[in-house]
Order: sequence, then C-alpha cells, then structure tokens
Amino acid sequence: MSTVNKNGKKEIKKVVLAYSGGLDTSVILKWLQDEYQCEIVTFTADLGQGEELEPARAKAKAAGVKEQDIYIDDVREEFVRDFVFPMFRANTVYEGEYLLGTSIARPLIAKRLIEIARETNADAISHGATGKGNDQVRFELGAYALNPNIHIIAPWREWDLLSREKLMAYAETHGIPVDMKHKQGGSPYSMDANLLHISYEGRHLEDPAAEAEESMWRWSVSPEKAPDAAEYLDIEYVNGDPVSLNGEAMKPHELLAHLNKIGGKHGIGRLDLVENRYVGMKSRGCYETPGGTIMLKAHRAIESITLDREVAHLKDDLMPRYASMIYNGYWWSPERIAIQTLIDHTQTVVNGWVRVKLYKGNVIVTGRDSKTNSLFDSTIATFEDDKGAYDQKDAGGFIKLNALRLRIAANLKNRQ
Repeated sequence: MSTVNKNGKKEIKKVVLAYSGGLDTSVILKWLQDEYQCEIVTFTADLGQGEELEPARAKAKAAGVKEQDIYIDDVREEFVRDFVFPMFRANTVYEGEYLLGTSIARPLIAKRLIEIARETNADAISHGATGKGNDQVRFELGAYALNPNIHIIAPWREWDLLSREKLMAYAETHGIPVDMKHKQGGSPYSMDANLLHISYEGRHLEDPAAEAEESMWRWSVSPEKAPDAAEYLDIEYVNGDPVSLNGEAMKPHELLAHLNKIGGKHGIGRLDLVENRYVGMKSRGCYETPGGTIMLKAHRAIESITLDREVAHLKDDLMPRYASMIYNGYWWSPERIAIQTLIDHTQTVVNGWVRVKLYKGNVIVTGRDSKTNSLFDSTIATFEDDKGAYDQKDAGGFIKLNALRLRIAANLKNRQ
C-alpha cells in the first residue's frame, strides 16, 4: 500500500528526470524536490542538438543533485542508427509533410530513463512534456512498454504553472537561472533539437496566419539567400541505409550531421506546419530538417530501381500507418515491430548510389544506379529498337481483359 508525504504526494524515494537544463526542466527539478521531497537523478541526452551540455551538469549540481546522479549520455550514434535510419527505410512522413524529428527521439529517451531508473534503484521517472502535448504520450507509452510498473510524474498535469510566463516567474522567485529569454522580451520559443531536426513552437507562431521570423531559424538560410551555384552529392546505400557521402564512408550520426550542414547552407528542410496532435487539437510548429529531407528524397530514388513494383506500393500503403505509430508513441508496440520486420526485409536489395543536386531549397535527383540489384532493364524500357525484348502486341490483350468490367458496366448503363 502506497503512502503519501506531507504535501499529499505519493511517497517517492528517488526519481529520474529527463533534464535539459532549460526553463521547464530547471523549474521541474526544484518543484520535485519541494513537492515530492525525494532524491533527483538527472538524465541529459546528447542527441546532437548542437548545444553545450556541460552547463546542464553545473545547473544540476547547483540544484543539489549528487555528482554520481547526473547522467549526460552521448546517444547520437544509437539515435541515428537504431531509430532515425529504421524510420527512413520506411520513407516515413506524417500527414504528408512532417519528418517526425521530435517523435523519433522520444522512444530512445524513454528507454534510457528506464535503464537509469533500474541502475540507480529509482522508483519513478519524470519528464517536462506539457499536458497539451504529444510528448507526454510518447514518453509514457514507451516507459510503460519497457517497465509496466514504473511510476511516472508529469508535473504539467499536477501543478498550476501552466504558461511560460508563470514558469519564468517561478524561476525568478526561486533563484533558478534561465538562459533562453528571447531578445525581444517575453517567453522563449518552445524548442526541441536533435541530429534530425530542430522545432519551434509558441510565441507568435500560435497565430497560424503569422509568418515565422527569419531570425528564428538556426540551421538553414532562406532559399533566397542560398548560394547561386548548385551542389551535387553522391550518397551510397547498403541495405536501405546511407553509408557514404561523396565516396567517404561515415558513421550514421556523422553522415546525418554532414547532410544537415550542407542542406542548411542551401536552404533545404524548412517546414511550417499545422499538425493534428494525438490529444485532439491542432498545433502550429516550424521545423528544420535539412539532412532528413535529403535522405528521404535519395532513399526513394534508390528504391525506385531496386524494389519490385508491388513491394514498393505495399510499403507506401503501410507508411502512413507506420508514421502514425511513431507520432502517437507506439515505437515499442508489437505492431510497429512487425511492420519494421517487413520493411527491413524489403531493404536487403536496396543497394547502390544516388546523386542529388541541392539548389535554393530544392533537392533534385539527377542519377541513381545499383550494380547488384537494379530492376531497370534498358533493353526493355528503351524507345529505340528493343530487338524483340518486349512484344508490344501483348498490351492489347492486357488492356482488353482489364477493360472488360468497364465495358460491361457501360453496356448496362446504355441499355437503361
């Protein structure tokens, strides 16, 4: 039987907090200490967000967290290899546009939270996702899938600090340093960054009619300011994953980082989107995904010559459902794993290279080839003399058979 502390909260001895050192999680750390009167373990994931993470260690120590209870883990390679690449093997896009940069990081963070809770004998985990957002669902579904008995503390569903301004006031009252005040004053953007993307929400973006400030974007230039000269990239694929860039073999996280830098220089990967959140509301966000945009285009190009037609169409049929699974937090579900098994089976033939041209916000495929798995047969596809490789008379019977039901229906209509 669970007991409660003097604040009426469930008695918790130790909690693992997903901690960035930013406004939300800095306030949450202090709030957990006051409300739950428990030990805090902080976990900060290096997902390639491009920011110095050691300040998070210093902030945690200043807040009273023990040195041995501060985890700052470099998970960049695992993130790209085991989460981003499998997702892109499926050509995953949510609602026709969103490349799921935030969504795909959440199952990895949930996994590490559960692992650290086990290592430190913590009896709870906590996160900074708001009660209006999708991330609370993703974190918690992932955590429960990996440890069905874990206790989860979601401060945004318990406290009354339900705005950025209230959070900043709380931080000021309790002497919590905040580094993210917008240069124009007021609360900062709600931002999330990792090696796949960076997202922006809040402020004037809450008006879907308002254009995003140019100064907001961090990874990319506007297409208008991109170089006047195009740049070509050769990307090699093995079993559906990119393995080299312009002939240089790279680890997954290195390759994605290079594509981000090059794509951002050419104004690639910006998105302004109103999406349908899992919790039922529409939400407007802006995203930068330069490397992912390039990878998606290139992957479809190599699949176009290596995948059987019906296999490719089956993948396209499954992709929206697969995308919804990731968006809605079901990465660790049996249905996602089952579809992933099928997808990965199809990728054993997706080997070869793709050449893309980057120019002022555009990714243009200019060539592709596979020496071992290409299904493109120029002797059949040619518009010149195919020397009998294809009998064009066969098309007549094919057309008549497929037209039979249409002709029957037309004859019936004409008789009525």
